[in-house]
Amino acid sequence: MSPAHRIALVGAGIGSSLSPALHTHEAVELGLGNYRYDLVDLDAENLDVADTADVVRKAVRDGRTGLNVTHPCKQLVIPALDDLSDNARLLGAVNTVVVDDGRLIGHNTDHSGFLTALQRGLPGADLDTVLLVGAGGAGSAVAYALGGAGVKDMRIADVDPDRAADVCSRVSDAFPVRATPLAVADIPAALPECRGVVNATPIGMTGHPGTPFDTAALRPDLWVADIVYRPLRTELIAAAIRTGCDVLDGGQMLVAQAADTFALLTGVTPDPGRMRGHLDELIEDSLTKEIR
Repeated sequence: MSPAHRIALVGAGIGSSLSPALHTHEAVELGLGNYRYDLVDLDAENLDVADTADVVRKAVRDGRTGLNVTHPCKQLVIPALDDLSDNARLLGAVNTVVVDDGRLIGHNTDHSGFLTALQRGLPGADLDTVLLVGAGGAGSAVAYALGGAGVKDMRIADVDPDRAADVCSRVSDAFPVRATPLAVADIPAALPECRGVVNATPIGMTGHPGTPFDTAALRPDLWVADIVYRPLRTELIAAAIRTGCDVLDGGQMLVAQAADTFALLTGVTPDPGRMRGHLDELIEDSLTKEIR
C-alpha cells in the first residue's frame, strides 16, 4: 500500500479554493490511493488568524503529513516551524510545510512557481528591464523569481510606496539587479523603457475588475504576465493579446507552484500539463456555476 498522505490547506476565507480538487485529481492519476486533501478555513472554524502557528501544530499532531498555507497566514505560520528553505527565508513567507520525522520545514513555491511558469510559458523573454506591479506577498515572491531569472533592471510599483521600496531593497541585496520603486501613477511613463510587465495585484480577479494601469500604454513588443487565474483571461491579458503582446496567464504560476508543492509533500513528481488541463476544467466549471 502507498504511504498515507494527509494534506491540508490553511487559510482564511478559502471555501472556494480549487487546490483540493486540483491536488486530489493528480493524486488519483498517479495512483496515490491513500491520499487526502482538506481545507482548514480559519473563518469557517471561527479561529483567529493570529493563532495560525497553533493551528498548524495541532494539524500535525492530528496526523497531517504536510500543509499548504495561503493568505493571510504565510508569515504567521513561521513561528510554528523548525526550519525554513532558502527561498522561504529570503521571502519571509511560507506556503508549504513539509513534516520530516516530526520536524516542520517551511518552503515557498510561489517563488519557484512563477520562475518555472516564466521559463516554460515565455521562453526567451527579454529580461533586461521588467516592471512589477504589486509588492505584497505575491509581488515579493515574483520579485525574487524575476531576480533569479536574471532581470537586470526591475521597477516595482505599489499603492504603498514604503512596501515597494522595501521589496526593492531586499531583492537588490539578494541578486545583482537594479531595483527602483515607482508610484502607480508613473507606470505608463515607465513602460516605454521596459521589455516586460507583471501584475502581482488582485486587480483583474473575480470581484476586483479592472486593470492595474492604463492598458493604452501597452505595445506589441512588450511581454505581459498576470498572476490572477480567476479568470484566466483578465482584462489586462485580454488587452495585451489585442495589442499583440506575448502573454503568460495566472494559471501557469498556479500549476507550477502546485506541482512543486505536490512533489514536496508526496515525494512524487506530478504532470504539470495534466494539472493545467484539469485547472482549465475546474475554472470553466466554476464559471458555469456562477452563471447559473
